[in-house]
Amino acid sequence: MNTLKITVFFIFFSHINTLFSQNNNIIPTPIEQRINNGYLHIKNNPEIITDYKFNSAATLFKDAIKKLELGADNKTKNVIKFSLNKKLGIEEYILSISSDQITVEASTEAGAIFGFQSLNQLMNLNLKNGVIKLQNQIIKDSPRFKYRGMHLDVGRHMYPVEFIKKYIDGLAMLKFNNFHWHLTEDQGWRIEIEKYPELNNVGSFRDSTLVGHYTDKPWQFEKTRYGGFYTKKEINEVVRYAEKRGINVIPEIEMPGHSQAAVSSYPEFGCTGEQVGVAPLWGVFKEIYCSKNETFDFLEDIIDEVIELFPGKYIHIGGDEAPKTNWKACGNCQNVINREKLKDEHELQSYFITRMEKYINGKGKQIIGWDEILEGGLAPNATVMSWRGVTGGIEAAKMNQEVIMTPNATCYFDHYQAKNTSNEPLAIGGYTPIEEIYNYEPIPDELDDSLHKYIIGAQGNVWTEYMKTSKQVEYMVFPRILALSEVVWTKNKPTFENFEKKVKDFYPLLDKMEINYSKHLERLEE
Repeated sequence: MNTLKITVFFIFFSHINTLFSQNNNIIPTPIEQRINNGYLHIKNNPEIITDYKFNSAATLFKDAIKKLELGADNKTKNVIKFSLNKKLGIEEYILSISSDQITVEASTEAGAIFGFQSLNQLMNLNLKNGVIKLQNQIIKDSPRFKYRGMHLDVGRHMYPVEFIKKYIDGLAMLKFNNFHWHLTEDQGWRIEIEKYPELNNVGSFRDSTLVGHYTDKPWQFEKTRYGGFYTKKEINEVVRYAEKRGINVIPEIEMPGHSQAAVSSYPEFGCTGEQVGVAPLWGVFKEIYCSKNETFDFLEDIIDEVIELFPGKYIHIGGDEAPKTNWKACGNCQNVINREKLKDEHELQSYFITRMEKYINGKGKQIIGWDEILEGGLAPNATVMSWRGVTGGIEAAKMNQEVIMTPNATCYFDHYQAKNTSNEPLAIGGYTPIEEIYNYEPIPDELDDSLHKYIIGAQGNVWTEYMKTSKQVEYMVFPRILALSEVVWTKNKPTFENFEKKVKDFYPLLDKMEINYSKHLERLEE
């Protein structure tokens, strides 16, 4: 076995000295957690022995120990081992804590990272006065769903790279494995594209932004230029950061709708050819891509640059909320309908998505789209995100297509967390308390058992029309994300009452991470 040794110090006490009560609660809940007699005390850094495949997990452990600022007792040196166990599944791990050693077993880097995350929670929750006291135990664990996602919209409001990394840290802690980065919108284009610089010179900035809620009339605007974009260097930095934490980054490049920022940059790829501005309002807009060959050339060039930045298998192409108003009046679009013998504009959308899918598949990638891509016929290899309830997901599963469940009533974290909204930050509307998320079941009752395999997971979505700052994002996401982590990972969820206690015990860890979390668990009666 090829191993990397990092020599630091780790001291263990053989005698039990009760310093404080133990907290062995891990979120999300492991499949099996067997508590044994005895304790392990950590007063300094361990020697780490790791199979070379698990260097990322070992580095995460080393960095975590440094942050805990333990004492300086160098009397005894012991080890933590990251060991290869080929019998385990892709994301499975075994974490063993005994009085003289910690071992994380896995068959893949992902499994080793998830084992580390469980250990890191235990260390943080059982640290006092520079000493970590861990109860001896064995944890055997693996996820229920292979896709466990969280989304972040940066088109409406964007956030610094350092916050994106912090967001990824939160996902990694809870064993999510996909970060869906919503990079293009009507209100702003957020990814650097070298071949089409006007996407960033024009499309990345809006001249004004709606003040207050969309339903407040008359509309008021803050007439300040707003925007920016992530450079390729920054995106590479984020992708590498996520990769080392077991997270795949999925870019979303919206098409054919939600494209006003792109059309404002290059009007020739809209249907009218007229100059429009980047949208200052929220909502759905008629300025969508024209279905002519030149538009596909434009989008294929963009996809070529996107693929270079994102090594994962998925490219999200949106496909939602594309009004057909301009297509109905557009000679180019009507020519495509006639040429391809399409029934109507809905089939034109299917043609649009299928054509882009074929190109993306040819680059070795697969597409994900919102459930509107079912309209007019589903692209043959697409994965469907079912957001308008569960109907789209059921329909796609019946077509033997993979489905990610993200129904807006349950999985949208831009909804209010309290019935009484008077003391809440402005939100889009709705009411989705943590209990509702916790009780969510991604596999619909209406779906035959034989089709359950097509529901590959679920995702929480964070739309940011009303989240101007990263602190607001944190407030809307935490601790509701803890509930979703249980839904997508855990095969034996505890009762909500037990989960509620676990969350409250988790607050000190969120405090350490300087996360601006909500405390609505104390106010569910509101």
